[in-house]
Amino acid sequence: MAKRKIPYILTPREQQKLLETFNCRYLAPQRNKTLIKLILDSGLRLSEALNLHVDLQTGKLCLKQGKGEKNRILWLSEESLQLLRSRRQRQANDIGRCDLVFTTGTGKPVGAKDIREMVYTYASRAGITEKNISPHTFRHTFATDLLRETRNLRLVQKALGHSSISTTQIYTHIVDEELEEAMRNFRNGQRGS
Repeated sequence: MAKRKIPYILTPREQQKLLETFNCRYLAPQRNKTLIKLILDSGLRLSEALNLHVDLQTGKLCLKQGKGEKNRILWLSEESLQLLRSRRQRQANDIGRCDLVFTTGTGKPVGAKDIREMVYTYASRAGITEKNISPHTFRHTFATDLLRETRNLRLVQKALGHSSISTTQIYTHIVDEELEEAMRNFRNGQRGS
């Protein structure tokens, strides 16, 4: 069996630096920041985010057309929900009512290729050049952070919409590397008598 490559993830500091690069006075950077924050906080696939419909009152995301047509429900943090509310208000003011959250300045659906290019550009501006960053990197980051926080692989599996736990297990390798580092440095040079 071939060993799977461990995905790139962003550290909390890299996440912060990336989100700080957006000048939200303008519509497109506000949209882009909201999109990245949403994926970092929910683990959505790019296609799911671009076709998103969300209840702005409850923060409930009902994903009915995810990969494999599997339905799943996610909830947003208050911070992400506020960003989305602000985005939707500004979108309504600037271009009128739209069904989709993430659109161009004229109300047309934004393309996945354009988002990938934007992510590369803003990652570079944030000084994140050692890693190959893509929208899927944010999904990997979400999964790893959620696993670190909860230590519950099944919960991560459910949030990501994976049908098999073996698909989700790649994230345990990232956490295992952190455990190895911690244990190698544990009581380094301190031996009991």
